[in-house]
Amino acid sequence: MTLLNLPFLLIGYKQIGKTFALSTLYAIVLMSIGTSMLHHVNAFTVEPMLAAVFGGIILGVGVGLVVRFGGSLDGTEIVAILVAKKLPFSVGEVVMFFNLFILSGAGFVFGWNNAMFSLIAYYIAFKVIDITLEGLDQSKSVWIISDKFRDIGEALTERLGRGVTYLDGEGGFSGENKKVIFVVITRLEEAKLKSIVEDWDSDAFIAIGNIHDVKGGRFKKKAIH
Repeated sequence: MTLLNLPFLLIGYKQIGKTFALSTLYAIVLMSIGTSMLHHVNAFTVEPMLAAVFGGIILGVGVGLVVRFGGSLDGTEIVAILVAKKLPFSVGEVVMFFNLFILSGAGFVFGWNNAMFSLIAYYIAFKVIDITLEGLDQSKSVWIISDKFRDIGEALTERLGRGVTYLDGEGGFSGENKKVIFVVITRLEEAKLKSIVEDWDSDAFIAIGNIHDVKGGRFKKKAIH
């Protein structure tokens, strides 16, 4: 494992930096030693599906923490970090993409049942990697169009503690002037926001998108009294 990852370490050293390469080398050596020591230890379960699910969760948290704090655990993650900076894909998605090819080859060697269980494990891992990197409170941008924009905006400020912005819009078909509410929330506040909007206007248009970074402005909760 260590030898196969050395070429990718060189790429990481040149493209990302010395600190990244050294921390990644340290992580890879530890992972190689740990894998060697644990390989013959009696398993907690002999059920492949349980191993795939819980193994994927543990793998995702571990990889996510290492990447979040400036390192990686193998060559695919180094490539994923570099690719994710240039393309609109997350680190977890790029890792999953590479592992699809690797596991396809493994299917011919270790059998397709094992390859498919591994695919389940890596799918779970890639989801958990992104959650670990972005946090459970990942930011979301929300656009709301409603005739009751003022009531909804005030309710969002009072009940969520979030500041809102009113934008001017125009209906593409009707040509009518519309007010658009723009607000940034966390993932955990999405359900409550929908409930608030539903209380005031069940026919309101809501569009929600993921945001990977929020800077400046006043993206902090106001005190809710």
